[in-house]
Amino acid sequence: MAKGHRSQIKRARNEAQKETRPYAKISYARVSVQKACFVLDAIRGKDVQSALAILAYNPRYASSVIEKVLKSAIANAENNEKYDGMKAENLFIEECYANKGPTMKRIKPRAQGRAYRIEKRMSHITIVLNEKGKED
Repeated sequence: MAKGHRSQIKRARNEAQKETRPYAKISYARVSVQKACFVLDAIRGKDVQSALAILAYNPRYASSVIEKVLKSAIANAENNEKYDGMKAENLFIEECYANKGPTMKRIKPRAQGRAYRIEKRMSHITIVLNEKGKED
């Protein structure tokens, strides 16, 4: 038998699985997962200064969205007490991924009374940072 009430067990499990690295997440970004992954693949594993430079000169729309998320993750690392005031020059992108969000379905009228479906896809983009020399 498990020890404690179900809520106590869940609380202890969630505390053990809590993220200890600085991260930022955007939910319901109006960009498809495939298009976001092109940009995320370009910055994965890079330090944050070179990643910001790549995003600034990338012509894709997703790069502007991802740049905001990256700047938010850097600010979280520097300002949150639980990360001990990490320095931006020591940070690099350890993980970055895009998960599928909901899809808005729209109708496009076509010839002879037909209707084609247009799917406007959304994604949830997450960027996890870490300090150099602090890999777990």
